[in-house]
Amino acid sequence: MADTEKKTEAALLKEKLAAKKPSGALSLDGETIAKADEFCEGYKTFMKSSKVEREAVRTAEKLALDNGFVKYEQGAQYKPGDRVYVVNRGKNIGLAVIGKNGTKNGVRLVIAHIDSPRLDLKPNPVYEAADLALFKTHYYGGIKKYQWTAIPLALHGRIVRLDGECIDVCVGEDEGDPCFVVSDLLPHLDREQATKPMAKAIAGENLNVLIGSRPFNQDKESEQVKLNILNILFEKYGITESDFLSAELDLVPAFPPRDIGFDRSLIGAYGHDDKVCAYPGVMAAIEAKEPDSTVITFLCDKEEIGSDGNTGMQSTFLNTFIEDLAEADGMKLRHVLARSMCLSADVNAAFDPTYASAFEERNSSYLNGGVIITKYTGAGGKYDTSDASAEYMGRIRRMLEDKKILWQTGELGKVDGGGGGTIAKYVANYNVDVVDLGVPVLSMHAPFEVVTKVDVYMAYLAFAAFFEM
Repeated sequence: MADTEKKTEAALLKEKLAAKKPSGALSLDGETIAKADEFCEGYKTFMKSSKVEREAVRTAEKLALDNGFVKYEQGAQYKPGDRVYVVNRGKNIGLAVIGKNGTKNGVRLVIAHIDSPRLDLKPNPVYEAADLALFKTHYYGGIKKYQWTAIPLALHGRIVRLDGECIDVCVGEDEGDPCFVVSDLLPHLDREQATKPMAKAIAGENLNVLIGSRPFNQDKESEQVKLNILNILFEKYGITESDFLSAELDLVPAFPPRDIGFDRSLIGAYGHDDKVCAYPGVMAAIEAKEPDSTVITFLCDKEEIGSDGNTGMQSTFLNTFIEDLAEADGMKLRHVLARSMCLSADVNAAFDPTYASAFEERNSSYLNGGVIITKYTGAGGKYDTSDASAEYMGRIRRMLEDKKILWQTGELGKVDGGGGGTIAKYVANYNVDVVDLGVPVLSMHAPFEVVTKVDVYMAYLAFAAFFEM
């Protein structure tokens, strides 16, 4: 007797009509999982050299140059298959592959951000207290402040001296480097601290970073420990204290990406949000050969603090680049944008069984479930968001199904539980069809976030398939 004859009428109807629960990694064969593992070795290498925006841009630029991309020249003539890139102020990079139809049918955009929560130095950061030298910081983006105490930190960024020379700084990443730390109270003395709400237990002004303890010499001068640190910095970089006024210096976790689990199926690292989408986006552009429409992977800055500024997604830089491409095809920018499609390549929170009450299980993403489509973000009643249309959701859904890419859909927690935002709403304001598609992340915004290798690889496959649309 055939299997179908054994099933009840209700079972057959259910099989036909009810949504099927995604089977996750169970549906993947060994070859696909091996490809995911191999792809993620490149991702981990990217992460080691890309903890802050400037580094991510430099790393992406090197990948582009190694794979036949050249700097875009306004007014130059490009043919299908040509590979060009643009850089904005060292903090944005766009990789474009010219399509057979150029921009006439719009462009295909994958946009990810390369900034992550961290501690930034204040303009006047160096001070001495109780014979210790410390940095004053101002945290950047959404962090749980208590997570940034008592962990090793590295200093990254750029200093511009008064004479105009740029000094790039990276201290704390190599094995022989010193690192830095925010101190915390011992349990024996934290009774008052322990009674405070979690959000107030560590004040932002107390995220002070320990940078030294030895005096310069035995002279009877004040602030000898601070003086010693300033002297070390002068000898190493040729800077004085006033040069901190023209510096962008960030403190980030000093640990490298690591495989997680006995099966090595996960990756723990600082800054998965959102480099876990940036790297697959770059690799998808690199693998694009001669697409029908021009494709662009764009890496932006300042997403974690509202996408403002001339390197944030609210800047006109990307639009200007697309306009240049459009004019070369005899097209107007507004017509190109109206025909364009975008994947806002950003992460979402993976369901965490330890904190299940924060999630709505039927509408959450799961590790090893593949890429997550987030139709809308925002908070409460869908405030402050873009909400992708049914038509565009249908196109992306068909693409993923046709290419047999593992995918899922979900929201960011319960309706009244909080919320968040991405760059999708800014792209939508250009009259571009856009939806968020990215990788589910555990411990998002923590100093050490977790993703699965399968999900990272599925993001790459999704972006590559999108570029073929």
